[in-house]
Amino acid sequence: MIYIKKSPTADSRTAVGNPTKKDLLESSLQHIEDVRNALGFLCDRIQTAGTNHDYTKVDDVGIAAFYDAFSQKLTGDEFKREPWFQRHISEERHHLKDRCPDDVNLVDVMERVADIVTAALARSGTIYEDTLSPEILVKAYKNTIELLKEGIIVVD
Repeated sequence: MIYIKKSPTADSRTAVGNPTKKDLLESSLQHIEDVRNALGFLCDRIQTAGTNHDYTKVDDVGIAAFYDAFSQKLTGDEFKREPWFQRHISEERHHLKDRCPDDVNLVDVMERVADIVTAALARSGTIYEDTLSPEILVKAYKNTIELLKEGIIVVD
């Protein structure tokens, strides 16, 4: 959880009366610390996504099924119909074109970006053009706001 202090004097739209320059400075410094903590909260989630990335490929069940599909040289829809891949997209959040979770957020988008760029550079040296729909991106943006709101407690 992130604990932030009320700081209405940090903005002329919310300040009551006429705060001093010292009040404005203190509120502004508090706001900077709050943003730093919020970004740390999101960074922690990005780090966790990296730590857990593709675990369904490498756990005891996943690697055997992944290897079986791989050794059959399955591609495209055949590959995507494989039970291991269906598990992969149902348990992991970064295959946003195959299954976009209702609570998709920008952490999922960042994991996808890291996945496609590193995979492409390591495997072929060429990054293919990739897009996500504006609907997914807007939903991810809004859900990230909600994720952050749920992680914040405002104290006096």
